[in-house]
Order: sequence, then structure tokens, then C-alpha cells
Amino acid sequence: MNIRPRINRWTPARRDLNFGHSIISCLVQPHFVVAGSGVDQEISSMPGINRQSVDVLLSTIAKDMAMGITAHMLFPVVDSHDKDSTASKASSQDMPLQQAVKQLKSKYGKDIVLMTDVCLCTATDHGHCGIVHNHEIDNDLTIPELCKIAQSHAEAGADYVSASDMMDGRVKAIRTTLESAGLVNTGILSYSVKYASSFYGPFRDAASSAPSFGDRGSHQMDIRSGYDEAILEAVSDEAEGADIIMVKPALTYLDVVRQVSDAVARPVAVYNVSGEYSMVMAATPDEESRAKMVREIFHSFKRAGADVIVSYHTREAVAGNWLN
Repeated sequence: MNIRPRINRWTPARRDLNFGHSIISCLVQPHFVVAGSGVDQEISSMPGINRQSVDVLLSTIAKDMAMGITAHMLFPVVDSHDKDSTASKASSQDMPLQQAVKQLKSKYGKDIVLMTDVCLCTATDHGHCGIVHNHEIDNDLTIPELCKIAQSHAEAGADYVSASDMMDGRVKAIRTTLESAGLVNTGILSYSVKYASSFYGPFRDAASSAPSFGDRGSHQMDIRSGYDEAILEAVSDEAEGADIIMVKPALTYLDVVRQVSDAVARPVAVYNVSGEYSMVMAATPDEESRAKMVREIFHSFKRAGADVIVSYHTREAVAGNWLN
């Protein structure tokens, strides 16, 4: 099956995330997972957000869960010696991300929603989102590698594999892979409408995923493109089996969020990206002013039609009762 609507209803935590009416219920906290133990390294361009080894991450998420933050997105930060031209290590069950998912699912079961990033950029030695062939990103050579990564995350226990690469046809291929493996309860969050934005810089520092040459304009959307292309991408991914449709970035594309939300029947997510986060952190001298700004931003996302909000502000907003 391409379409399994029950995936978004499979657990109470998924239902709260996708269908809850409050802003708090729809928030997702991102995390960066590294190898080692006892690692809790601050990301200088993203104050308040750290790279963490699995043991530290589990402690952090335990505190988040106690506050009521039940949805989490995990990004791998791969050591340079584990990188190669095809991101071959990214699908290994020995990688920190897969180990973190296994341990978190063992502890929290259906009370947590875990989303995992599916892309090649963090594990390739060239930093691109796909296989490089003849100095170009080869869409069709990339898809099998994405499927391997997605399957490994699903086998570890991920609720949603989050395809962030923007290759054509990857949602259908991942859905077919999951179905063939009997992983019929794993959802696909597709970065369907992802722009080649200038707001990703701090993330690339955090995940060590900056391309070593060229850019990502061949597969990510042009910032000048109109609503028709955004709707085409979203509707195509929905037809291929995406369970959640993502628009990224969020703040500079609220008009697109509204258009996409009106065009699809699946939940729509927005990613309040690293550059947007860092601007707010730099612009607010104290917690009170930041609380007001973040509250205003979150309401703009909901008003534009977002059902799910991925934001680095999640933890501080919930801890500070900014949304009450």
C-alpha cells in the first residue's frame, strides 16, 4: 500500500502530535547525536543547542519527556573517519542514531514520537545529499542508499523516517522498501517543499554537513519558484505515500505553508530552521523578550496552516510556559 492513514493514528503520542489543537502538543525538539560517551558540546552558532552522545541524549530527553515534550527529531553527526562517498555507514545499526532510537523506544515505547533524518549529507565525505556521479548529484543512484538508511532507522524503532534529501521519487521507493520489510507502522515525513535557503548555515555547522563543493540548487527548490511547484512537490509526495508533508524553512515561506496546507489532506509540518532560531537568539536580550517573539512566531505557523512545528525553541518555550 502507498497510503496508510492509520500510521498517523498508530499511537497516542502520534495522535497528539498530528491532531492536537494546542501549540505545545504539535512541537518537535531536534537533537544532534554524536559518537562517544559523556559528550555534551555546545554549538556556538546555536546557543542552547548541543551535540550529545547517546548517554547524554537519553538524559536530556528524559527531562524533556518529564516536561511533556514527547516528539523528538534526531540528526546524526558522523565522525570524519566514518564518512565515504556513498554514506555507507549511515545505515549501520551500530551508528549512534540507531542506538539512541533503540534505547529510547525501549524506555518510552508508544509514549514517544521519534523522527529520524534520512539523507546522505551527514555521512558523505563530500557533504552532498546524494551520490556524486560525473560531478553531479545523481538522483537515481541516490535513492537505493536512502532506502537502506530509512529501513535501518525503521528497524531501530523510528516512528517517522524523515526524507530531507529532495530527490525525485524517494518517497515511493522508501514506502515500497518499508512495506516489503513488513515495517508497515513506520511513517514517512517528507521534506516535500524544501528550498535552497540561506537560513541553513548554523545547522550545517552543527551536523558537519556543508558541501565541499558546489551547492544544492539542483535538487532543493529555487527560492524564486511559485506556488505551482510547491503544490506539485507536496501533492506528488502525498500520492507516493508521505504521511506528513514538510515545508522548510518556515518563517520566510508562510504563504507557501498556507497554499500547501490547502492542497493536501495529510498533516503539514514546518521546520523553524537554524538560521531563524539563531536570529531570534541574537535579537532578544532576555528571556521575556524572547518568549514574546517565539510565541508570536509559533502562532504565525499555526495560522498559516501548520499541524506540526519542528523548532529549536521547543524546550525553552515549554520549560518557560511561554505558550500558556
